[in-house]
Amino acid sequence: MNKQGTLLIVDDNRNILTTVRLLTEPVFEHIATIANPAGIPGHLRELRPDVVLLDMNFGKATDEEAFAPFGTEERAPRFSTNNGNEGLYWLRQIRQMAPQTRVVLFTAYADIDLAVRGIKEGATDFVVKPFENERMLEALTAARDKGKSRQALHKGEEKSGMFWGSSNAMNSLRKMVEKVAATDANILITGENGTGKEVLAKEIHRLSARAGAQMLPVDMGAISETLFESELFGHVKGAFTDAKADRPGKFELASGGTLFLDEIGNLSYSLQAKLLTALQRRHIVRVGGSTEIPVDVRLICATNRDLQQMVGEGTFREDLLYRINTIHLHLPPLRQRAQDIVPLADMFIRRYADMYGKEGLRLKPEAAQKLSTLPWYGNIRELQHAMEKAVIMSEAGFIGPEDIDAGHTHREKPMEEVQTLDEMEQRMIEKTIKECEGNLSVVAVRLGISRQTLDNKIKRYGLCGAHPAGTAGAGQCRLCEAVAPTQARQEQPAPALRCRGECRLHAAIYRKRQAQQLRQPLAQPHQGGAAAGARRTDGARKVL
Repeated sequence: MNKQGTLLIVDDNRNILTTVRLLTEPVFEHIATIANPAGIPGHLRELRPDVVLLDMNFGKATDEEAFAPFGTEERAPRFSTNNGNEGLYWLRQIRQMAPQTRVVLFTAYADIDLAVRGIKEGATDFVVKPFENERMLEALTAARDKGKSRQALHKGEEKSGMFWGSSNAMNSLRKMVEKVAATDANILITGENGTGKEVLAKEIHRLSARAGAQMLPVDMGAISETLFESELFGHVKGAFTDAKADRPGKFELASGGTLFLDEIGNLSYSLQAKLLTALQRRHIVRVGGSTEIPVDVRLICATNRDLQQMVGEGTFREDLLYRINTIHLHLPPLRQRAQDIVPLADMFIRRYADMYGKEGLRLKPEAAQKLSTLPWYGNIRELQHAMEKAVIMSEAGFIGPEDIDAGHTHREKPMEEVQTLDEMEQRMIEKTIKECEGNLSVVAVRLGISRQTLDNKIKRYGLCGAHPAGTAGAGQCRLCEAVAPTQARQEQPAPALRCRGECRLHAAIYRKRQAQQLRQPLAQPHQGGAAAGARRTDGARKVL
């Protein structure tokens, strides 16, 4: 029998610890035993066990030890009687700290109902004391194998992590990928951040004849100019101060497989020529060396920038663009494939529900409707993070609309969607006001315009309730995204219009008015005489 997995046994009876250890040694590769449940967190972090055999009750003699402080900020609760609450407490702790770890409960005949409750709270199985050896081995190995099968399932998903969906754009893209993946043609993948460009590159590599070799990703934006040649082409010993030994570069390491150059648009113009030379000659020379080393790589590049526009601006070499752009694949943003949003969300929910021990979690229709209406400017990456948070915050086996973070609805419009100079100017003013926390004088200085010009532009673009009363958009505040009450719109002049969200601009206006009102009564003489009143007025002015 092959020994696999790690087992952690937790029981305050040391005889049971010894017995179970001897019984399971032929089955588990690593076994740890503890009599003090307070040691569970540390063992989870260090051993990462596949299975925990957890006793449901701990003797009074070990209470002080068992529930000693753990961690740095919290303390395990004390239990006055052995009613099984100890076991349930530590079951919850294990499920929270190590969701992938399977828990088998160890309990007496009288506590079977308690064990069933533990099953409902996430335990995999339970064994009754006094136990039968076959039953014990069966429960522990089944729990281990169940965890392994789930891990294998996740690995299988990772092999083909591409979600195609049912949109027309993705169907067309899939057909093109199936045609070009089997070739060695260089491919350029474009798309916004978070659309899954690297995932698509992995899928192309998986479908290619080079699938048996590795795909090596390189973030071109993270490589400095001084280390570019060393990272991509390698170096020989003594080429520079820190070159202690010969080192192959990314081209050599990826030879026979695929080289994925991410964020190719961030590469400086001077380094583009060196990359082009390597691609044309199909050989490289290490830094400090003289020997030409042939390389055989399939090149896939990705960027979120418009390389054709960069060529026109003179910041990207046209000959390099032709070299890497044999096949151009564009990943559409998620908001342009709305029918794929809910299926994607369901996939992430299943993944994280399994991770966090919330199997069977479902999406309410209202939540699905909300997902479909959000813009998702962060695309699939943003949706994935939102679903992970929703799974964590969910209750009662459902994800409702309140569990979905809608913070992204307030995000700015992507720059590539800006069409006019007025839109660009409006965005710049709005962004600068936010950065300067509503201090318009500072905003004017940063933008290089006068304060009066800034006020005029704020009114022009309606950034902060500057629309005249009775007109379309009256009371709307673009900065805090609120609408002033109707009465306020009618009674207050437009420049002083106060929105319901009390944005920093309006708050500054009202603070100034309040200070002015406070000065007026202070300027009048009091019973202490005119001189005393004047002195008080001067002091008040200094404070204000």
